[in-house]
Amino acid sequence: MHVHTHRTRPPPMAFTATLFRPRCTLQLPTSPRLRPNARPTVAAPLPPVAAMWRQVHGSGDWDGLLRPLHPVLRGEVARYGALVGACYDALDMDRSSPGYMRCKHRKDRMLHEALAAAAAGGGAAGYEVTRYIYAAPDVAMVPPPVAPAGAAWVGYVAVSTDEMTRRLGRRDVLVAFRGTVTPAEWTANLMSLLRPARLGGDPRRSDDDVKVESGFLNLYTSPAAGTGGAGAAAASCREQLLGEVSRLVASCSSTGADDEISVTLAGHSMGGALALLLGYDLAELGLLNRRGGAGRSRRIPVSVLSFGAPRVGNAAFKARCDALGVKALRVANVRDPVTRLPGALLNERTRRLLGGGAGAWCYVHVGVELALDFASLRDLGSVHDLGAYVSCLVAQGGGQRRHRRQGAREAAASGGAAWRGDRLQLAALGFLLFLYGSLHHHWPLIINPLLITLFSNLSY
Repeated sequence: MHVHTHRTRPPPMAFTATLFRPRCTLQLPTSPRLRPNARPTVAAPLPPVAAMWRQVHGSGDWDGLLRPLHPVLRGEVARYGALVGACYDALDMDRSSPGYMRCKHRKDRMLHEALAAAAAGGGAAGYEVTRYIYAAPDVAMVPPPVAPAGAAWVGYVAVSTDEMTRRLGRRDVLVAFRGTVTPAEWTANLMSLLRPARLGGDPRRSDDDVKVESGFLNLYTSPAAGTGGAGAAAASCREQLLGEVSRLVASCSSTGADDEISVTLAGHSMGGALALLLGYDLAELGLLNRRGGAGRSRRIPVSVLSFGAPRVGNAAFKARCDALGVKALRVANVRDPVTRLPGALLNERTRRLLGGGAGAWCYVHVGVELALDFASLRDLGSVHDLGAYVSCLVAQGGGQRRHRRQGAREAAASGGAAWRGDRLQLAALGFLLFLYGSLHHHWPLIINPLLITLFSNLSY
């Protein structure tokens, strides 16, 4: 079938749609009609979830579940994607509103309101929101024209209801993050220099080999104005998250029973990077170690589920995440340029070539990839759209990479040369973003205002 897309305004994540004018449409035989920021369907977990939740949560690194994609895993990934999508649906993007860049709903109504259309009244959400999370980059690293006026709402922490807990086979603590929306967040995302993470663990232990992207780290650790309460210091995104997740884990563990508990961190784009930083931080601090019956100590499993997420750190960061038992499943569209950033030049492949100490400055993805393949050349922004990601999963066959050859043949029949040209343009864009992230402090003053204007126009 032909995929047709219509848009009245570009979503903030879809920066490619505003830069290029595509010339043909790629036919997708199994993908649904793609709509920008479409509300994905929230399907109730399939009955076998409780019986195999550890495998779905990554205990075996999803071995045997990806090729072909297991229907239970596909349903769970789509369900978490819809819960992440609620962050976009509930975000107040009206610049004239006093609640601009805040959530439009109370915590006890947010999931019900945001998922009402997709979940037949919101009853299928299955989670109770316990805290909203806010973040803002350090104003010192953001140019004045795009400096944030205050902290923006980036996600929420929730815990599964009793009914959902029975269906999932465990009590699930969920943290969901949206992707990049504000110009300040765009600018922070482009700060692609690697910095030592220095999160968690013994403060006397300084492992500077573990490096992460400076922009993501800054957004995660910078104080977010307006989050500390009256007379209190502003709390960083990290402080908010560690405090609430620790509280929920302790509360779920205080019953004295050996009920199963899991921590699931889900995010789209920038949110996927924040989710991975949080997973690493929780594990490094040992906050997920739980004392069970008879004095036994158990580690609560933590899993990161990202959609269209960029790279976050270097090989040492990946190795440390693996050693700590942080499981990560990256849902990535093979045509999404964001999944190739940062590290357009210095990445896994160049690390193998350079070797030695030079590899410490190469970006490396963490976790296991679930590759999807979808695109609409009339709307290049759809390759990064969360609604398109989830809709592709829900579609029959999941739109996985096995359809790539057939899609490529159809693209060639309808204008393959144009598609190759657009791929070159996307590669050029990735290179420019890499340069800006690495060298932005040294760019001529005439270049920075142009980029600031560009990213200012990408938000609603």
